Amino acid sequence: MLTKESKSQIITEFGGEPTNTGAAEVQIALLTARIRDLQGHFDKFPKDHSSRRGLLKMVGARRRLLKYVRENDVEKYRSLLQQLDLRK
Repeated sequence: MLTKESKSQIITEFGGEPTNTGAAEVQIALLTARIRDLQGHFDKFPKDHSSRRGLLKMVGARRRLLKYVRENDVEKYRSLLQQLDLRK
Protein backbone atom coordinates (compact mmCIF):
# COMPACT_ATOMS: atom_id res chain seq x y z
CA MET A 1 0.00 0.00 0.00
CA LEU A 2 1.26 3.45 -0.87
CA THR A 3 1.42 5.46 2.35
CA LYS A 4 0.98 9.20 2.61
CA GLU A 5 4.66 9.66 3.46
CA SER A 6 5.92 7.60 0.54
CA LYS A 7 3.54 9.38 -1.82
CA SER A 8 4.72 12.81 -0.68
CA GLN A 9 8.33 11.65 -1.01
CA ILE A 10 7.72 10.58 -4.62
CA ILE A 11 6.00 13.89 -5.37
CA THR A 12 8.88 15.96 -4.02
CA GLU A 13 11.49 13.76 -5.72
CA PHE A 14 9.97 13.94 -9.19
CA GLY A 15 8.02 17.20 -9.01
CA GLY A 16 10.48 19.38 -7.16
CA GLU A 17 7.98 20.70 -4.63
CA PRO A 18 5.15 19.07 -2.65
CA THR A 19 2.38 20.87 -4.54
CA ASN A 20 3.51 19.86 -8.04
CA THR A 21 1.30 16.78 -8.34
CA GLY A 22 0.14 17.38 -11.90
CA ALA A 23 3.50 17.00 -13.60
CA ALA A 24 3.67 14.04 -15.95
CA GLU A 25 6.83 12.78 -14.26
CA VAL A 26 5.10 12.72 -10.87
CA GLN A 27 2.07 10.92 -12.28
CA ILE A 28 4.31 8.32 -13.96
CA ALA A 29 6.26 7.75 -10.74
CA LEU A 30 3.08 7.35 -8.67
CA LEU A 31 1.58 4.94 -11.19
CA THR A 32 4.81 2.94 -11.21
CA ALA A 33 4.74 2.69 -7.41
CA ARG A 34 1.11 1.53 -7.45
CA ILE A 35 1.82 -1.00 -10.22
CA ARG A 36 4.78 -2.44 -8.32
CA ASP A 37 2.69 -2.60 -5.16
CA LEU A 38 0.03 -4.66 -6.95
CA GLN A 39 2.56 -7.25 -8.14
CA GLY A 40 2.71 -8.82 -4.68
CA HIS A 41 -1.08 -8.88 -4.52
CA PHE A 42 -1.27 -10.96 -7.69
CA ASP A 43 1.30 -13.42 -6.39
CA LYS A 44 -1.02 -14.05 -3.45
CA PHE A 45 -4.35 -13.82 -5.35
CA PRO A 46 -3.82 -14.98 -8.94
CA LYS A 47 -7.55 -15.19 -9.76
CA ASP A 48 -8.36 -11.59 -8.86
CA HIS A 49 -9.38 -10.53 -12.35
CA SER A 50 -11.12 -7.28 -11.42
CA SER A 51 -7.97 -5.92 -9.80
CA ARG A 52 -5.96 -7.13 -12.80
CA ARG A 53 -8.20 -5.02 -15.02
CA GLY A 54 -7.42 -1.99 -12.87
CA LEU A 55 -3.72 -2.82 -13.13
CA LEU A 56 -3.94 -2.94 -16.92
CA LYS A 57 -5.70 0.43 -16.94
CA MET A 58 -2.87 1.89 -14.82
CA VAL A 59 -0.25 0.40 -17.16
CA GLY A 60 -2.05 1.96 -20.14
CA ALA A 61 -2.24 5.36 -18.45
CA ARG A 62 1.46 5.19 -17.62
CA ARG A 63 2.26 4.25 -21.22
CA ARG A 64 0.33 7.27 -22.53
CA LEU A 65 2.06 9.60 -20.09
CA LEU A 66 5.47 8.18 -21.04
CA LYS A 67 4.64 8.76 -24.70
CA TYR A 68 3.76 12.38 -23.89
CA VAL A 69 7.05 12.94 -22.08
CA ARG A 70 9.01 11.26 -24.89
CA GLU A 71 7.42 13.49 -27.53
CA ASN A 72 8.10 16.70 -25.57
CA ASP A 73 11.51 16.10 -23.96
CA VAL A 74 13.58 13.04 -24.90
CA GLU A 75 16.30 13.66 -22.29
CA LYS A 76 13.73 13.90 -19.48
CA TYR A 77 12.14 10.69 -20.80
CA ARG A 78 15.45 8.81 -20.73
CA SER A 79 16.32 10.01 -17.24
CA LEU A 80 12.83 9.09 -16.02
CA LEU A 81 13.17 5.56 -17.39
CA GLN A 82 16.53 5.23 -15.70
CA GLN A 83 15.30 6.60 -12.35
CA LEU A 84 12.24 4.36 -12.27
CA ASP A 85 14.14 1.34 -13.62
CA LEU A 86 11.70 0.84 -16.49
CA ARG A 87 12.89 -1.02 -19.53
CA LYS A 88 12.32 0.41 -22.95
